[in-house]
Amino acid sequence: MKVRQISIFLENKSGRLAQVTRALGANSINIRALSIADTTDFGILRLIVSEPEKAYVVLKESGFTVSTTDVIAVEIADTPGGLDVALEALEKVGINIEYLYAFVQKASSAALVVFRVEQVDEAVKVLQQSGNRILSENEVNLL
Repeated sequence: MKVRQISIFLENKSGRLAQVTRALGANSINIRALSIADTTDFGILRLIVSEPEKAYVVLKESGFTVSTTDVIAVEIADTPGGLDVALEALEKVGINIEYLYAFVQKASSAALVVFRVEQVDEAVKVLQQSGNRILSENEVNLL
């Protein structure tokens, strides 16, 4: 159960992020989650969107440098220590987390945490075995 993430290289210029959101909105693509990592000169915008294949094409045709990556969407109890269950499970088997970001689901007592790891399939198994719910791309898009 992998989710495709869109990554966009952005120059750190006024209006550049708005160009991305405008292109997606004009093509009826909904942003489900996002994260931005930046430096002085550029940033990497990471998106979970309603239609990743379409978003990739739209952004490429709009002149952006775009790539896709498989990530894992994990439902985490929105309680103190909730994230620790997933982190501990990955730590026990030596799976390194490259990055993660999260958002709280509507009308739920759970957060959704997006994990990027190198061993995606192994991480999915480990997380499921430790009682974590892994969401499919379709489930994420229905949130």
